[in-house]
Amino acid sequence: MNLDLEALETSFDLVAPRGDELMDAFYARLFAAAPAVEPLFAGTDLKRQKTMLLGTLVLLRKSLRDFDAIVLKLRELGARHVGYGARREHYPVVGEALIAAMAELAGPAWIASYERAWGDAFAAVTEAMLEGAASLDREAAAGRVGLDHKREPAHRPAVAPARRPDRRRHERMHPVRPGRPTSRVRRRKLADTTSRSDTKEHP
Repeated sequence: MNLDLEALETSFDLVAPRGDELMDAFYARLFAAAPAVEPLFAGTDLKRQKTMLLGTLVLLRKSLRDFDAIVLKLRELGARHVGYGARREHYPVVGEALIAAMAELAGPAWIASYERAWGDAFAAVTEAMLEGAASLDREAAAGRVGLDHKREPAHRPAVAPARRPDRRRHERMHPVRPGRPTSRVRRRKLADTTSRSDTKEHP
């Protein structure tokens, strides 16, 4: 990765002593440029949020010469931001607002090479964070597929097999009453019983 390390380090060191002012200027610019983003911070302790962002920038400044060492942390950060409602289109707006806030605080000391250097650096940060967000989406999709397989058997019969009626159980539960239709088998049994009774009564 070809980053202008000297420009990044020098420019950040210009504004680092005024970190609180940098964060105030950044969020003011962010909410002005993208009002739709502000509701994402509703209910958030903005002071704590500013401290966390400043800490991330300090970590980035310290890790510039070994950027690969913080890629994993940036991916984790990107995955967490999915839960905050962050979307791909928010990242360029955040980068532009932060660079503009740094230029504002640096004043005349801010030069074009600093602007380009931070543009490249935030592009690398954005790439890593979006990779983390994408991996979280893939895991969520895989989890949904797994749940669907658990809910639906792989070989579910379309129609349940028919059960043969238990005629004896049916006859016990539904005895024949006078005038009630009977099955062919029961009519035969009744006829045999009646015939035997008539034979006994009339020898």
